[in-house]
Amino acid sequence: MIVTREWINEFIDISNITTQDICKALNAIGLEVDSVSKITVPTGIKVGYVEDCIKHPDADKLSICQVNLGYETVQIVCGAKNVATGQYVPVATIGTKLGEDFIIKPSVLRGTESNGMICSSTEIGLPKMNDGILPLDNSIGELILGTELSTYILLNDQIIEIELTPNRGDCLNILGIVKELAAYFNLPVRELEIINNENSGAIGRILEVEYLTKTAPSVIFKVADIKEFVLPILHKYRLALLDIKKNTDIEMATAYINHVTGVALNVYTKSIAINNEEKIHLKIDDNENGFAEVIGNIPLSIIGVEAGYISMVDDTVVIEASYVEPDLLAQKVFTTKQKTGDLYYKSTRGTNPHLEFGINYFTSFLSKFGGEIFKGQVDFLVELKEKSIDVNLQTINKIIGQDIDKRTVENILISLGFTEGKNYNNEIITFKIPNERHDIVNIADVAEEIVRLVGIDNIISKPLFIDESNKINQISKEFTKKNKIRGLAIANSFFETTTYVFSSKELLEKYNFKTVREELDILNPITFDLNTFRTTLLLNLIEGVSKNQKSGLKSIGLFEIGTIFDKNRNESKKIGFVWSGNSEDENLSNSGKPKNLDLFGFASKLSNCIGSFELEEKIDCDNSFLHPYQMATIVQNGKVIGYLSKLHPSVAKDFDISDATFIAEIDFEQITNNLVMASEISKYQSSRRDLSVVVPRSLPYKQIARVIDSLSIEEIKNHTIVDIYRDINLGENESLTIKFVLQSKTKTLEEDDIVSIMNIILENLKDKLNITLR
Repeated sequence: MIVTREWINEFIDISNITTQDICKALNAIGLEVDSVSKITVPTGIKVGYVEDCIKHPDADKLSICQVNLGYETVQIVCGAKNVATGQYVPVATIGTKLGEDFIIKPSVLRGTESNGMICSSTEIGLPKMNDGILPLDNSIGELILGTELSTYILLNDQIIEIELTPNRGDCLNILGIVKELAAYFNLPVRELEIINNENSGAIGRILEVEYLTKTAPSVIFKVADIKEFVLPILHKYRLALLDIKKNTDIEMATAYINHVTGVALNVYTKSIAINNEEKIHLKIDDNENGFAEVIGNIPLSIIGVEAGYISMVDDTVVIEASYVEPDLLAQKVFTTKQKTGDLYYKSTRGTNPHLEFGINYFTSFLSKFGGEIFKGQVDFLVELKEKSIDVNLQTINKIIGQDIDKRTVENILISLGFTEGKNYNNEIITFKIPNERHDIVNIADVAEEIVRLVGIDNIISKPLFIDESNKINQISKEFTKKNKIRGLAIANSFFETTTYVFSSKELLEKYNFKTVREELDILNPITFDLNTFRTTLLLNLIEGVSKNQKSGLKSIGLFEIGTIFDKNRNESKKIGFVWSGNSEDENLSNSGKPKNLDLFGFASKLSNCIGSFELEEKIDCDNSFLHPYQMATIVQNGKVIGYLSKLHPSVAKDFDISDATFIAEIDFEQITNNLVMASEISKYQSSRRDLSVVVPRSLPYKQIARVIDSLSIEEIKNHTIVDIYRDINLGENESLTIKFVLQSKTKTLEEDDIVSIMNIILENLKDKLNITLR
C-alpha cells in the first residue's frame, strides 16, 4: 500500500508532524512501514510558458519554441511531439544538472540556437506519466513563471510504502490509513466537499438496468458526461507513483478514486451497452459459476471478481459502485475455480461497503474537473448485517494486562469508527463494529485495537491473561486415550492398521459371527468381499496377518481401533489385537531359534497396552475363532471389557497362517484411562512366602483371591499361583501353591510378623471357603 505525505495532508492536517513521526505511528499501530523515499526535482527546473511553437524549417521532428520564464523569454528547440503553444512546461535552464554527465548548456540544433530544455517527467526525477514533455497545471500549486519546481511540495513529495497484513483490507485505501493516523494523533478528518455539476438530463432517460442475479451484491449506477473532463497532472502523477497505467483520463480517475476511498468502482462506455433505442441497457445476471455478471452488448465485468473495461472513448459513461461479502466470495471462487482479475485481491480482503459515499465522491471529483452528472441513480442495495460486540472492560484489562480507563477505551473505539450502544453496569458496553472492519470478530480483537492506539511501548510487561474456556470434554478424553493406547501398542511391536468398516458376509457367517439384519444391510456394496457392515475387527485383522505372512514375515502383530456394528446396525468402538508367530525376532540370545508366543505372553503384551487386568474363565464360545481350551475374558476394575484367545487351529489353517496366533477384542469405551498416581516405595526389603492349600477342583481361584484381597492387609503386595498338584489321594481336591510378596513401609518384617499374616490368611480361607493347609 503506497501513500504520500501530501496525499495524507489533504484529509488531515499533519503540517506539524514529521514524516519520521508518521512512520513511527504507523509501525506502532500495526501498519508496518516497508520503505520511505523522497522525490526531489533538481534545482534549475523552472516553470515556463510556451508562447509560440513553430516547426523547425530544417527538421521535421523538431519544433522551435519561445518559452517565457517570467524574467526572460528563451528560445528552445524541442523534439517532443506533444509540445504546443499555450502550455505550461518544466524548463531546464542553462547550467541545470540533470545527471552526472548531463548539464544543460547553450547549443545549436540544425542551425538554430537553443537555450535550455523542455523536460519530460522522467527527466526531472518523476515517474513516467506520458510520452513526450510534461504539461503542467495548477493542480500542483499556482504556476508562477520562473519559479523553481523544487519548491512545489505536491511534486516534491515523500512516499511511504506500507506492508499490510491480509486482514487489514480496510487500509487498502488512503482514507483507511488517514482514519488510523487521525485516531492515533487525535486529529479531525477534514469534511469532504461534494460538488455536483449536474447535467440537464435525468438518468431514467438514458439508463435501464435489469437485476436478475440471485447472489445479491449491492450495486449503484450513475451516468456522467465526460466530454469536458480532464484529469489534472497531480492525480496522474500520484497514479504513476502507484505504477498504475491506464489509457484514458476516465480510467485513471476511476483507479484514483478507488485508491482513495476503497470502494470498488467500474466505468462502462455508452457504446458497449447501447440498445436500439439509443438507451444504455445493462443486465446483472449469474454466469455459469453463479457469479453476478454485468452484461451490455457483451459481458462487461464480474462483480467483485473482474473489473470492467473501456473499449473506446465516449462522451457518456456509466459509473458502477459495488460490494460483495469477502468471505462468501473467496469461498465461491475456491469452489468453482472461477478466473479472477486484479479486483478480486481487494474484494476478498474487503472493499469499502459505503457505496453511496464512494460514488458521490467520484461524481464530485468528475464535476470538479469538467464532468457533468445526470440526475438520479439506479441502485440495488442489500442491507448489510449489523455486527456488534459486548466490550467487557474488566476482560479488556485482563487481556492487556493493564488498567485502561473506560473513557480512553470509548474514545479509541469511537475514533476508529465504532458506534457506542448500550451500557451495562458501567462495565460492559455494546459497540457496533464498522462494516469495513472484517477483522474484528471477538473481544481479543477489540483489545488489540486498544493496544495499538495506546501504544505497545506504554504497556507494562506482565504475564498474558488468556480467557479460555475449559476444552477438556469427553471427545478430548477419548482422543487422548486413543493416542496413549496407540503409542503403547506400537512400543510393544504391534503395527496399527486401518481397514474398511465392511466385511464379507459369507466369512462372518462361516465363523459364526453375528451379522447385520438383512433389511438394514448395504444395498449396493463396493465389492463382493465387502458386502456387509463388520460386526468384529478380528476378521479383517486375520486377513491382514495372512497377507503379511504370505509376504515372508514369520511373526506379525497388528491392532486396530475402529467401529463395529451389531445386528441392529448400532455402532460401538472396539480395539482388536492379533499376534501371530514368534514372540521375538531371531537374535544371539535365542541362538536364532525364537520361541512362539503363548497365551500368557500375549496377555502380557495386552497389559502393557491397556493397563493391568485379570483373566477369568470364558464359558461361552460364541464364534469359531476362539480356541475352546485357550480363551479367557478380560476383566478390568471388576468389569468384563473383552476377551482373548488362541486362534482356533482350523481357522489358522483356512487362512494359511501360523498355529501360534492369538486374538483379542476389547470394548474401547470400557478401557480405563485414569491418571497414574505415584505412591511411596518402601525402603525395607520384601519377603516371599509360599502357602500350599487343599481346595476343591471346582473352586475358581478368583474366589480365593477375593478373600485374600478383602483382608486389606497393607503388607501383602502381591499374590499369585505358582503350582497346581493333583493325585488320586486328593480325590476331587487339588493342591494350590500361592506365592505371597510381603513388605512393610515401616520396618523389615521378622518371622513372627510373617507367620501372623499367613495365619490370618489361613483362618479366613477356612472360615469362608473351608480351605485347609496341605
